[in-house]
Parts: sequence; C-alpha cells; structure tokens
Amino acid sequence: MALFAPKRRPHHGPMHREDFAKLPRHVAIIMDGNGRWAKKHKLAVAMGHRQGVEALREIIRHTDDLGIEALSLYAFSTENWNRSAEEVAALMALILEFFASEIDELDAKNVRILILGEKSRLPDKQREALVRAEERTGKNTGLRLNIAINYGGRAELVRAARELALLAQSGSLDPARITERTVADHLYTRGQPDVDLLIRTSGEMRLSNFLLYQCAYAEFVFPPVLWPDFTVRDYDQALQVFGGRQRRFGGRT
Repeated sequence: MALFAPKRRPHHGPMHREDFAKLPRHVAIIMDGNGRWAKKHKLAVAMGHRQGVEALREIIRHTDDLGIEALSLYAFSTENWNRSAEEVAALMALILEFFASEIDELDAKNVRILILGEKSRLPDKQREALVRAEERTGKNTGLRLNIAINYGGRAELVRAARELALLAQSGSLDPARITERTVADHLYTRGQPDVDLLIRTSGEMRLSNFLLYQCAYAEFVFPPVLWPDFTVRDYDQALQVFGGRQRRFGGRT
C-alpha cells in the first residue's frame, strides 16, 4: 500500500489548511496503544503494531497535505529493547517493511526523513535501511519526517552535553557563551522549530522520555483512542484543539 496512493475517504472528508484557525509548525506523536488494540481484538501484539503502521500512513499523508513543517514520531524507544524478543523482532521487521514500501512515495513528495536516536545498536539491515532513507531524502525541502528509533530524550541531552564539553575542552567553544540555541543546535532536531503540539493516543498522559527539550512549550492533547484506530478525523480534532489554545510561553496576555 503506497503512502500517497488514492484511497476512498469517509464521507466527512479530511479538513484543509484553510479550515483551521492556526496550525502547528511541528507536531510530535507518541503512537500508543498497539498492544492494547491487539489484546482487545484477541490478536498477537505484532498485529497491533502492523495495524498501527496502517494508521500512520494516513497521518503522514495528511500532515504533508496540510503543509505542516515537521512531524516527529516515536517509533521505538531505548526502553523498548526490554520487551519480549518476539515483539522486538516484529518491530524490527516492520521497520524494514515500512521503508521498503514507502520510500519511493515519500521521496517523490519531497519529504525529508531524519532518524532520531542511536542507530548503531540496531541490526545491520535496519541500520542500513535508515541510513539509505536519510541519504536519499537528505536534499528534499518538504515535510521533515522525524522518526525516533532507539531514542530517549535524556540520552539525547547527554549526547548534546558531551558534544559541547568536547568543544569547550578543545578551546573552540567558550562555556560562558553557551545559550539555549547552542544546546538546540546539538540535538537531533537542530534547525527545526520546537514542538508546538504533542499528541499521545490511548489516553495515557505522560511524555515517556520523548523530545524533552523540544516540548518545553508544546501544547498536549491526549485522545483516548488507541493508535491503530486513530484516524485523520481524530487528527483534525487534535489540530482544532491546538488552534483554540492560547499560547503564552510564560508571559501574560
């Protein structure tokens, strides 16, 4: 199933950019609930993850259609290695499947893929697929599609601190001149806007170590729907909630 292939839409149809009072520049999504969806339907957990990929295709397509600048997806955390070997193997297989089936369409739509996280721990085939996707789309100028794989927010901050410490040690960076922008420039998402809207499905209300620095002033929306059942209509509703929020960034109106 191609990511941008024509597909019959429900009667209500997706919303368009002009339908929103305002849209976020950067949306982050914690795609939660695949396991519970599988249990609810008396299926193996791997089927929940597979159905979650089906939902993901529509969300990426719609994000691109709306002209949102960046979409960050929490696909596999550093803690997910603690899950059963069977579930980890299923997730690794889905990574290969996703990039094999979608990379042509993503590239054709000018989407730029960036992997957030430490790729070195991944199996060779998965690591090579991610590197190829980044290289192939590296000059694209459309939607920035950030996929967090073997990612942890604290680990990202530690990584940035180490880079800054090495620069200071070498004499090429004055510690007194380190600013928030300096730190941001050493994160995986350097050059991108901070997260404006974070969506976590399944009703859970926590960040789970995802984009801790980038979400400092994000608006949060926690729809109760499990991720495999999350539709474009649910996404539009979350975007509408964002449009109705008054963002103060610590100030007063």
